[in-house]
Amino acid sequence: MIIREAIAEGAALLTSAGIETSSLDASLLLAHVLGTSRSALAAMGHDPLSDEAFTAFRAFIDRRKKGECIAYIIGIKEFWALEFNVNPSVLVPRPDTETLVEAALTQLAKSSDKGDKNRLRALDLCTGSGAVAICIKHEMPQVEVCASDISSDALETAKTNAQKLLSGDNPLHFYLGDLFDALPACCANFSLIVCNPPYIPTDDIQTLSAEVQKEPRLALDGGKSGLKIIERIINRAPEHLQRGGALLLEADPRQMKDIALLLEKNGFAGVNIYKDLSGLQRVIGGTLE
Repeated sequence: MIIREAIAEGAALLTSAGIETSSLDASLLLAHVLGTSRSALAAMGHDPLSDEAFTAFRAFIDRRKKGECIAYIIGIKEFWALEFNVNPSVLVPRPDTETLVEAALTQLAKSSDKGDKNRLRALDLCTGSGAVAICIKHEMPQVEVCASDISSDALETAKTNAQKLLSGDNPLHFYLGDLFDALPACCANFSLIVCNPPYIPTDDIQTLSAEVQKEPRLALDGGKSGLKIIERIINRAPEHLQRGGALLLEADPRQMKDIALLLEKNGFAGVNIYKDLSGLQRVIGGTLE
């Protein structure tokens, strides 16, 4: 069998399972098996495929047919032009979350321009794969970045990604535990707190796609209203922020009005909403008065 035929066979199997991106997914999976890029694979269409490679490819196709996402199957996901390790203990980083990174970098740049006498310090709650914290540190190495998660498996993934993507003399600080309770007493006075929290209402999770439902429920379930974790973060964030420090949260566009009221109630002013590439309201934040 040649490569072009294998891709066609894999795509047909995925189409029969209702996978809309069947050709793309088959190409990505075979490229991973062969250790090459999808673009390079396109030029290899008439090359023969070994039995061993075909067997591995079919195993990946079977996993994709069952609803497992490409990122979990191949173990990597590109985010902010960096390649993150991912697995079922963490959410797959999505382009929407790059809006949170952009907002965070903008906020930290403003603090830097003001000549903040305190060293810039950022905290990423519910860090998961570490994507947001690592991107902040990658772009602004001078910022001291801390990250926490309630899942020990997620935190190990984040640590692995930090070792992989950041220089050894430029570490992040990781803490295991429930939101702010994970932090030692010395961890306060942050310039910025960011979070992509669980914000899906419990009853809505069953309506999500099969592949999203395979992601960790702990990182999805925001309680009955979707605001359970967000409200806890907003209530306690002032204890850990400098005056003039900012809190930024990713959330569902439908939740923005309620979150804005919670921010104002807890002493945050200048509430801003940031749109993602689709034009949807994706990130909301305010500054502690």
